[in-house]
Amino acid sequence: MSILINKDTKVITQGITGKTGQFHTRMCREYANGKECFVAGVNPKRAGEDFEGVPIYGTVKEAKEQTGATVSVIYVPPAGAAAAILEAVEAELDLAICITEGIPVRDMLEVRNRMRELNSKTLLLGPNCPGLITPDEIKIGIMPGHIHRKGRIGVVSRSGTLTYEAVAQLTELGLGQSSAVGIGGDPINGLKHIDVLKMFNDDPDTDAVIMIGEIGGPDEVNAALWAKDNMKKPIVGFIAGVTAPPGKRMGHAGALISGGADTADAKLEVMEACGIKTTRNPSEMGKLLKSIL
Repeated sequence: MSILINKDTKVITQGITGKTGQFHTRMCREYANGKECFVAGVNPKRAGEDFEGVPIYGTVKEAKEQTGATVSVIYVPPAGAAAAILEAVEAELDLAICITEGIPVRDMLEVRNRMRELNSKTLLLGPNCPGLITPDEIKIGIMPGHIHRKGRIGVVSRSGTLTYEAVAQLTELGLGQSSAVGIGGDPINGLKHIDVLKMFNDDPDTDAVIMIGEIGGPDEVNAALWAKDNMKKPIVGFIAGVTAPPGKRMGHAGALISGGADTADAKLEVMEACGIKTTRNPSEMGKLLKSIL
């Protein structure tokens, strides 16, 4: 059991003919059951061709009809990425994973509004995220497969590199991961910490969770408040940006402290008050989790 994806998931790559799309599709196909999972690519100009044996279709809808795929991963450049997300939504896929960084906020506002209008059943992960992985089954995205190991700890993170850090620590400690989910750092994104926590809470194969957040925005606080009353499994928390100066825009588009409750210290305080064990040292995440199991 895993959340969102498993070895039987069928995946479409949107943007399969670009350099990034080709490289990561190849890497994902080489990981675990990837060759069976990645069944289609989409590029309207290259329909009828194939990429290393993966057929390319003109539209997501057609790719879904021909292959039965339920998930897409998007490597389309920023200018066209919002339209690519909407194409996946309109094809009624279960999940669209957008890796693209630098999508204009205004475009993402339109995506969000359109998804609400359609009352869309499609879940969106990202944009500006590393994707997600269920170790030894399937990886969809840009994370290095070799650091992962099958286990019973869930990881959810706004930061790509810190996801890898938490995963590597869990692997080194012999704990492994049930699934690791990168939700991305943009101000307007799809799945939030709270959504992924709910999935891990319901997953019989996850025993505990590492939740990694960043400064800016209310997401981590919302998740902590939900977890206080509902989460049946222990959580370890870390917030990146303890030393960030207020009012200064940081690397991730979403990481801007607007005041008060969205600093790292304020978030850590709320998390602790909600029963989440936190650390201010990212190299201690794995050890702290092991200590509470």
